[in-house]
Amino acid sequence: MEKATLKDGRTIDYLPDAIGSGAMKEVFFTPDHQSVVCFYHDPRALQDIARQQRLDKILTKNNPTVSREKGGAAPSEADAAYYRGLFCWPTAIVLKPRLGIVAPAYPKHFFFQSGPDFIKGKEKNGMRFIGPRNRALLEKFSPSEMGDFRNFFGLCVQMARAVARLHNAGLAHSDLSPNNVLVDPTRGVSIVIDVDSLVVEGLFPPDVMGTKGYIAPEVLSTAHLPIRDPQRKHPNARTDLHALAVLIYQYLLRRHPLDGKRIPPQAKTAEEQELLSYGSEARFTEHPTDASNRPEEKSYVGCAALGPLLRDLFHRAFVKGLHAPNDRPSALEWVRGLVKTWDLLHPCLNAHCTHKWFVLADAKSVKCPFCGTVVRSSTPLLNLKTQRGGQSLPDGRMAVYHNLSLMRWHAYSDIWPGPEADRTPQAYFVWHLGQWLLINQHLATLTTPSGNLVPPGQAVVLRPGETIRLGSEPTARLADVEFTQG
Repeated sequence: MEKATLKDGRTIDYLPDAIGSGAMKEVFFTPDHQSVVCFYHDPRALQDIARQQRLDKILTKNNPTVSREKGGAAPSEADAAYYRGLFCWPTAIVLKPRLGIVAPAYPKHFFFQSGPDFIKGKEKNGMRFIGPRNRALLEKFSPSEMGDFRNFFGLCVQMARAVARLHNAGLAHSDLSPNNVLVDPTRGVSIVIDVDSLVVEGLFPPDVMGTKGYIAPEVLSTAHLPIRDPQRKHPNARTDLHALAVLIYQYLLRRHPLDGKRIPPQAKTAEEQELLSYGSEARFTEHPTDASNRPEEKSYVGCAALGPLLRDLFHRAFVKGLHAPNDRPSALEWVRGLVKTWDLLHPCLNAHCTHKWFVLADAKSVKCPFCGTVVRSSTPLLNLKTQRGGQSLPDGRMAVYHNLSLMRWHAYSDIWPGPEADRTPQAYFVWHLGQWLLINQHLATLTTPSGNLVPPGQAVVLRPGETIRLGSEPTARLADVEFTQG
């Protein structure tokens, strides 16, 4: 057994055999395997005052996993607890035998639980789930670990929330990639790791440039300049937004948004081609007016299949925002777009569909874009509306399926499905005897189109063209019923 001394004077035991060694740190388990002790390789790290100051900021004032009451950045203990599940955040600084940190061990479900030795026990790096070759390996050796489209959607929500929380705390990750965001598609969850080298905006610059394929074009295209050249661009919150958009695109569409058929004409070597294709000559494969970088495959599912909110966010990120960092969507905008689009997820009727779910955004587009299976023409879409100033304004849509729950944030415009939201179902939809019903559970003033109150335990029939009032309160929404067209 070995012993490490923490900055606050406490000591912690750790096992003598390293469990891993990366570019910057060597990692050891504590005896209970609940935490890890990570030592920096650089022998000069202990004399690096800026590094220690950065760690102090990350562990205290800028820490979203500790409440403000306890010296962190989270507004409440409930908020801090939620984000402890989205980050593997350091909990202490080690000074002896060398500089390092203590952090929670990754939860077990972020390691493969099945498959041969080259898969089982390995971290769930997101690249294992992207691209046909990697997915074919999982399909063959570890199919139970692959997850479905809805679970990938859920882990994207968590990832975007984590990045939004970092930026809100005045931090930037600087190296978002599948290496530093572990995923579990079986549960629809993600966790951001390696957060001890975060950029503290305005105080501490990044230690790394990023990971190939996720480095923002402005950083890559100026990397040849001296480190202190004012024209050189360094990782920051806006470069995080490029990497975040790439990750979301990859997890939902299973390919890189910049990897197409275009070869920059000035590239003379494979290295130059890569540098230009991700840097100054980067082109979105789905650019609306420049088709030069379309994917090689004849048919592919584009971002339009993800609904109008996400389509517009991807266009902002990879058309104008690709080379104009200030125009990139914020992480919070990604959270809102993903959460709103979640309500349009619909199960595919094809038992053999590889995705199992898809976005049903348009009543006239009634088939799964991934396998082509047609949705029955009697599927309802609810067009939610909020009343403001005597007007009913569009405020979201829901694609209905059997046993779907209606939550408080659907019924009321002043409630957002954040970490502390009440997740008690208020009503649910069923297909019963040839008709769609909304069965009330807890809505006090649910009203039929004809104005009759629907008490808990009773149901209202969904009919096309009719409007259901989800409550009588000023913030209660209206739901216009529409049916898909076969």
